[in-house]
Amino acid sequence: MAKSKIAYVCNDCGSDHSKWQGQCQDCGAWNTLVEVRLGASPGSGSGAARKQGYAGAVGELQALASVQIEDLPRIASGFAELDRVLGGGYVPGSAVLLGGHPGAGKSTLLLQVLCQLAADRRCLYVTGEESLQQVAMRARRLGLQADDLQLYSETSLEAILAQAARYQPALMVVDSIQVLHSEQVSSAPGSVSQVRECAAALTRFAKQSNTVLIMVGHVTKDGALAGPKVLEHIIDCSIMFEGGSDSRYWTLRGHKNRFGAVNELGVFAMTEQGLKEVRNPSAIFLNRSDVQASGSVVMVVWEGTRPLLVEIQALVDESNYGNPRRVAVGMEQNRLAMLLAVLHRHGGLQLGDQDVFVNVVGGVKVLETGADLALLFAIVSSFRDRPLPDDLVVFGEVGLSGEIRPVPSGQERLQEARKHGFTRAIVPKGNAPRSDMGMSVIAVSTLAEAIEAL
Repeated sequence: MAKSKIAYVCNDCGSDHSKWQGQCQDCGAWNTLVEVRLGASPGSGSGAARKQGYAGAVGELQALASVQIEDLPRIASGFAELDRVLGGGYVPGSAVLLGGHPGAGKSTLLLQVLCQLAADRRCLYVTGEESLQQVAMRARRLGLQADDLQLYSETSLEAILAQAARYQPALMVVDSIQVLHSEQVSSAPGSVSQVRECAAALTRFAKQSNTVLIMVGHVTKDGALAGPKVLEHIIDCSIMFEGGSDSRYWTLRGHKNRFGAVNELGVFAMTEQGLKEVRNPSAIFLNRSDVQASGSVVMVVWEGTRPLLVEIQALVDESNYGNPRRVAVGMEQNRLAMLLAVLHRHGGLQLGDQDVFVNVVGGVKVLETGADLALLFAIVSSFRDRPLPDDLVVFGEVGLSGEIRPVPSGQERLQEARKHGFTRAIVPKGNAPRSDMGMSVIAVSTLAEAIEAL
């Protein structure tokens, strides 16, 4: 008779154990193992197969060169910024995970997308957190055409799969994966085992039926995606809404994409009619004041496949305490401390008794090292109380020995700066243009040479 298997899963890391124990062997957390009942074990057929030396049916081998590659037709979402993050649109049979803070606009964006696409193809919106009336009220408030979109309010995984198999949608949204529960798992909804099993079953259905699956995911208080880490391995594309609650602009960043470039960035503005895409993000991030102030400089960062002009500001003030503060908003704080040490050693500027505050304007998070030189220029400008020219752009990586390293796509960054009216630039020597670009470019190789060029 078939017996059900029992496993013990860690609520923190999602690792499996054959028996219960006080501490997880993988992450070291205590009292986090919960009992999970798996499906029934295989019957006598597989046992007979194992007795003969094989585990089941064996597929045919195929040479890599003989595999036929067909370009999958992508489904445009109707938002160019969203398609950019996705790599050109939705791929049939793919699983996409959309995460973000509460109120970021995840459900609003997906409702706008499905209402546009429902006129040409079958779309199903599964809501587990809201009632059908709440979704209808949002669609009416946004002025969306909702005649062809099908809604389904359910949290049972088996019921959702049965309804999807009956309707056969081309796109299906599940809002959200944390509220679903499966009858095969005894734990509560939102637990590691429930999220993992529900996501795996939905992804398997999407692959078999060639359906675009879009799952909404919650985030923790630290901003990380809630649930087991295996959830990000199961899906094909993971994108996150980033931005503060006090900002009109939200950024959509791709963290994983099997069908396009990662770390791609899309910018949206929240309006009364829903989310509107921002076609030229550099224009909104460069909305500088008319008064020329010290501690401000424009840098050119590379986000995915395009350059982006962003203003960075620094404030250096005398510290009244024994331990000076180092605060970085939009950048990594540890890198700020490291660059201040490089500035002291190779730039001759002592800031050990000064508070240093750094902010990237517009709520953008800068992750690349090409912003190092611009950050140091803003700090030097604030410390000396000398404003930098408005038509100056800066980019470059600063090494620990004081050298200025080149960054990728230097020519494209200069072209983007010239397009927005900048006439002067200080760049690494390795990114010096080979021909005249219509702007004055100063190429530097060391930090001392860069400060002298100011």
